[in-house]
Amino acid sequence: MLKIFQTLDKIYTTNGDKILKTTKAVVHKEDNGAFYLSVEAPLDYIDYLVSGNIIVANTPQGEQAFRITNVEKTRSKIRIKANHVFYDSVNYLIEDSYVVDKNCNDALDHLNNATSDLSPFNTISNVTNIASYRCVRKSLYEAIQVVLERWGGHLVRDNWTIGIYDSIGQDNGVTIRYAKNLKNITATYNWDDVVTKLMPVGKDGILLNAIDPNVSVYVEALNPYVVPFTKTISFSQDNIEDDNYRDEDGNLDEAAYKQALVEDLYAQATHYVEEHQVPSVNYSLSANVEKISDIGDTIQVIDERLGIDLLTHIISYDYDCILEQYIQLEFGNFTPQLSNLVSNIERKTDEVIRESTATIQVTLNNELQQATSQIWSALSDSYVIYEGDKILIVDTLPKEDATNVIMINNGGIGFSNTGINGQFNSAWTIDNVLNMEQINVINLTADLIKGGTLKLGSNLNQNGQIEVFDESNTLIAELNKNGLKMYGVDGSYVLMNNEVGFAGYDRNDNKIYWVAQDEFHMKKSVVEEEITLCNKLRFIPIEVYNGSTLVNDGIGLVSVAGGGN
Repeated sequence: MLKIFQTLDKIYTTNGDKILKTTKAVVHKEDNGAFYLSVEAPLDYIDYLVSGNIIVANTPQGEQAFRITNVEKTRSKIRIKANHVFYDSVNYLIEDSYVVDKNCNDALDHLNNATSDLSPFNTISNVTNIASYRCVRKSLYEAIQVVLERWGGHLVRDNWTIGIYDSIGQDNGVTIRYAKNLKNITATYNWDDVVTKLMPVGKDGILLNAIDPNVSVYVEALNPYVVPFTKTISFSQDNIEDDNYRDEDGNLDEAAYKQALVEDLYAQATHYVEEHQVPSVNYSLSANVEKISDIGDTIQVIDERLGIDLLTHIISYDYDCILEQYIQLEFGNFTPQLSNLVSNIERKTDEVIRESTATIQVTLNNELQQATSQIWSALSDSYVIYEGDKILIVDTLPKEDATNVIMINNGGIGFSNTGINGQFNSAWTIDNVLNMEQINVINLTADLIKGGTLKLGSNLNQNGQIEVFDESNTLIAELNKNGLKMYGVDGSYVLMNNEVGFAGYDRNDNKIYWVAQDEFHMKKSVVEEEITLCNKLRFIPIEVYNGSTLVNDGIGLVSVAGGGN
């Protein structure tokens, strides 16, 4: 059953203004993603299905409220899309609020209470991770997306309650067998991380043959594919500390220590191969499956062609509110539609980064995407070597063959792209000096910046911009491609650029004074004391008294001789 309510209604226990008998009503929901209702209805409901009104629809999670956004009318029917009322959070602005070392529940409460207008939402979370977040001029919706990225978890939207939970869904014993009991199922395979032959690299570049040279440096799985999948991956072994292998005098039992590293490396590599010897799979099923309760539900997936028998989770669904059954399910062991760093950067390439009290704005472009790609690709090909008096991070082994090198010692951090014996052209020394030939900054917060030339804009980073705010966070001046603009408290402003020269405008953008070549123009002028023309004639106020009585008040003209009175 679908019910229509007014824009400001928040209690849905009644039948509302109207019970809707629609020809189509489908809810689409994704894990940490879209949640909306699509409806088709006769023209009889044209006065009810208007933008802003709320439709309450039955879903697998009970009745949920959806606010009508887009309305399309034809001669015979109305089509509408209604987003879950959670998306009202985009209308509540957080001007400046700082979450410091809080768990997710406290972070949500803090941000929800920091909106400029009173938020209509309640928040809850069981995620215990501790993190911090400075939220500046973001909507509550945007802030929640950041919380999901930093604290982790799954977004649960229940009418006017916003929840983030460490796990969601149930295990009701559902099994999907590809090409057996279900024919109309589509599988999408991701082979990017598949590995059947792995060379693991551990602490200080250790390999599996570190103790016995006759031992293979690879961990292999039975390869059922025509193409081999061979990779090398570095594993963290911070849990293996050499202090545990020293005697009372502090002497290290190197053999025992190395044995522990090799055994741990083998265990990690074996587990990794077991998880990645088959491709990641997403399945899309156009059929109703019973016993599914919500996003996150566990499903056993059997794909005999690839020898896959795994437990996975529902990541999106389409639900028919009229028939009260699922019509589309998506499930699998990879979820490309979830938010991640790189996609977020690509989506916001043309947005200006505003964070903390920074007054310099940098527009992201391809350089950021390329840098992100380089960093992530480099992470899988980095090797850390401890040499007693220094730490080396290299891009290949042995270290003598490395090209890109980071060296850390008691003098600071040095960077070289000419090998371990090459030139270190960039460094961050222990005396707080950062010596770089080139620095690309996304966000910069500083009390004082000293330098010779500050270059903004050009074709290198699109259009440069500087903004200045007062203590109440009000914009009072900006410098950008349009020139220098300074604002008055009444909405007026002064503009200087190579098109208008120097000009002043009122709050309605009417020009009230300006400079044209060597002439100054103004619409109105008030002179408090005097005017001197061409250093020859002066206008001054004249007052004539008869005794103490003022008998005349006006303007007098006085010649200026030789620049004097």
